[in-house]
Amino acid sequence: MTDPAPPRPPGRVRVWGLLLRIFHWGLVSGVAVAWVTDHGPPWLHDGADYAALALVCLRVALGFFGAPAERFARFVVGWRATLGYVREMQAGREPRFFGHNPLGGWMTVALLAVVFATGATGWLYTTNAFWGVAWVEDLHGALADFLIILIFVHVAGVAFTSYRDGENLVAAMVHGRKPRTTSRHRGDAIDP
Repeated sequence: MTDPAPPRPPGRVRVWGLLLRIFHWGLVSGVAVAWVTDHGPPWLHDGADYAALALVCLRVALGFFGAPAERFARFVVGWRATLGYVREMQAGREPRFFGHNPLGGWMTVALLAVVFATGATGWLYTTNAFWGVAWVEDLHGALADFLIILIFVHVAGVAFTSYRDGENLVAAMVHGRKPRTTSRHRGDAIDP
């Protein structure tokens, strides 16, 4: 007789579904491979580029038709609400969110847009019409550099929010669950 599966930790809430977590780490891998192989084998760089483009298209589809927590309408809020969140954060009294906070929602949009633009200009550069066209190559390189800056800001935001909320957001993106409450915030998190 086998032992039953261990119970889930008490007080945890499922936030990120399996498909979204696979997308996230797949995109991380695709961008990393494309960056590392910038001057490497073209088939590997281009393959990572196309994979990242496909994943962005999948995420956009999930953003409109996916599970409620995956939809853009759930976590991309207006600029007024975002600036209000920034003011609350500066005062040290920002609410905790189960999903993306307002800044995280906008960072998601920015990352998806820049990954798409970087991949699209990379593909464009391989077409007969734009092969060897300097401005396309330069734009692709500039977008790739800007993407790296956004990634550093994203990672810094994740580290800051993990510290501020007293939870490990990287682990949550691995197993999909977040604690219902943390030592830094009493009560449940906001589910926009």
